[in-house]
Amino acid sequence: MKRLFFLIPFLCFADGVIIPIPPSPDVKPVPLSLDYHNVSVKIKDQVASTIVDQAFINPYRQDIEGTYIFPLPQDASISSFSLFQDGKKISGEVLDKERAKKIYEDIVRRMKDPGLLEYIGGNLFKARVYPIPANGKKKIEISYNEILKSEEGVCKYIYPLDIEKLSEKPIKEIFINIEISESIPIKSIYSPTHNIKVERKDDYNARITYEESNKKPSSDFILYYTLDSKDIGLSLLTHKEDEDGFFLLLSSPNQKKEQSIPKDITFVIDTSGSMAGNKIEQAKSALIFCINSLNQDDRFNIIRFSSDIEPLFKEINGATGENREYARKFIKNLKASGGTNINDALISAFTKEEKRPHIILFLTDGIPTVGETDIQKITRNVVENNKKSKVFVFGVGDNVNTNLLDIVSSENNGISTYIREKENIEEPISSLYKKIENPVLSDISLSFGEVSVYDLYPKKIGDLFFGSQIILLGRYKDYGKTSLVLSGMMKEKRVYEYNVNFPKKEKGNEFIPHLWATRKIGYLLDQIRLKGENQEIIDEIKELSKKYGIITPYTSFLVVEEEEKVIQERFNALSKEDVGKHAIRMAEEMFALKGETIAKPSSYDVKHIKGRTYILKDGKWQDIEYKDKKTKKIKYESDEYFSLLNEETGKIFSLGKRIIFKYKENWYEVVE
Repeated sequence: MKRLFFLIPFLCFADGVIIPIPPSPDVKPVPLSLDYHNVSVKIKDQVASTIVDQAFINPYRQDIEGTYIFPLPQDASISSFSLFQDGKKISGEVLDKERAKKIYEDIVRRMKDPGLLEYIGGNLFKARVYPIPANGKKKIEISYNEILKSEEGVCKYIYPLDIEKLSEKPIKEIFINIEISESIPIKSIYSPTHNIKVERKDDYNARITYEESNKKPSSDFILYYTLDSKDIGLSLLTHKEDEDGFFLLLSSPNQKKEQSIPKDITFVIDTSGSMAGNKIEQAKSALIFCINSLNQDDRFNIIRFSSDIEPLFKEINGATGENREYARKFIKNLKASGGTNINDALISAFTKEEKRPHIILFLTDGIPTVGETDIQKITRNVVENNKKSKVFVFGVGDNVNTNLLDIVSSENNGISTYIREKENIEEPISSLYKKIENPVLSDISLSFGEVSVYDLYPKKIGDLFFGSQIILLGRYKDYGKTSLVLSGMMKEKRVYEYNVNFPKKEKGNEFIPHLWATRKIGYLLDQIRLKGENQEIIDEIKELSKKYGIITPYTSFLVVEEEEKVIQERFNALSKEDVGKHAIRMAEEMFALKGETIAKPSSYDVKHIKGRTYILKDGKWQDIEYKDKKTKKIKYESDEYFSLLNEETGKIFSLGKRIIFKYKENWYEVVE
């Protein structure tokens, strides 16, 4: 079956900006800040329609005039531009990339700010805007259409949202809404840059949203989605230059839930005294939601624990109407009192059944106080007694032992979720249950044929559920076409074979090496947090950190030695905390680095451009691989400076007026 690849051209088109004519010659022209920024995109069978709605703020006490510019994607056509003044619609003009480049250069010379140079390389829409009301706003809406190119494999949509250099103040509202409608089933949907919300209507339609408030976006918005008619689709993204290659594997099932595997699920709920009040009531409501959502062929049990252990059934039972009603009555009668016997509660949840997926949802708000209380013994007991169950942990409040809960979940193929004091318990529990209620494939394994792969993250591939996906990052040594085999249990053993290519050279997908390094560092830091420091691991973290520009407690390339020592000591202290707010924050940060969520941008000055990392040191941006190499000096705004300006160098030049960078095997230094 032929698969399609949809690609919005990878160039630095962006949201529009207004360059004002200041009310006084003494005032430096600065792009107007945005009040809100909304983007609506509809993609249907290779035709993309994008609508951008913005409101610009005039900070001056008088009306001003400005130039609105919007860098267009290659081959895009403007369908409308909405700006009215005195009842008349203002028209603009589309300039080709050569004329656009001249305008950008003129603006940069006038503003003495290279920020706009990142948009070099595409066509430009330009319009005169007047008046922009004093201390008021000017709303502008622009829409454009384009026929998307198609290749084999993966679909990619880019909206450059990196306007950090252009807006002086945070934007009150940022909202991106993308609706995809395809004639081939949509499988994986993934953003390596932003935490998106995905709503799947069926196999052929999906809605993706991203929303922020009072933020200065610091990275472009990138979205990947894959198209495949197989029950389980699989796609491969790669990046390879001079060293071993990097890859990102995405795999998702179709949305036909009637094919889901009957599952066993055990709900283990803490009813100790500390759960009294709102906590226990919320937990009971969430538990009833889960019971009501069980599939007809599922089996289940509930284990209540405090100082003692009380199961609903002696053994796991079918999800019949009678059993569900019995469970609801059991839940309604739950009361909070006593201590916390975590060891016995978890061990009693395991079953001897190995033919069906078994999931344990474990909720606790405390630390072990009854029975076995030694953390190492509890984690060892849990691992030794577990045949193949997946354990998903909910730690409620600030008095939980993150070390214990994280080991329990990670060593048993699950994840930990922490719910802070006064946060709603129902929502995260019901949200996770919706994700795991319909298993598709369990006991998953991957074979990469003749291509040698290594350093895979995550280390363990969990079960595949409807609405979920496999996201695997790794390295590869060999190259060429190979047969990739994915196997697992779906009522019986299933084997899926895919023809993929690991190329000898692939300069696209520059984000993959940095993402892989982030995941690996997250894994290594988590090992230190859970098991203690190891010098070999520390050295490996430092090497990865310096090479890929990822800030860690062991990083020394951005801070002076005294600061590094303070940061490292703080991490060491926090990593030894098992209980409390700091311990929970540390656990959440490790989850982000390992890939459970998108890691927050570093507060340090680090930028990643076309696969290379730049850091700001002493007011100068420099390639992280630069080490006292001979450079050719170029004066900022000189003829030589602008002659070197093109699509490839534009984003580098936009960093500032002092830069050290590598271009075509030569090192250059931009000086003022």
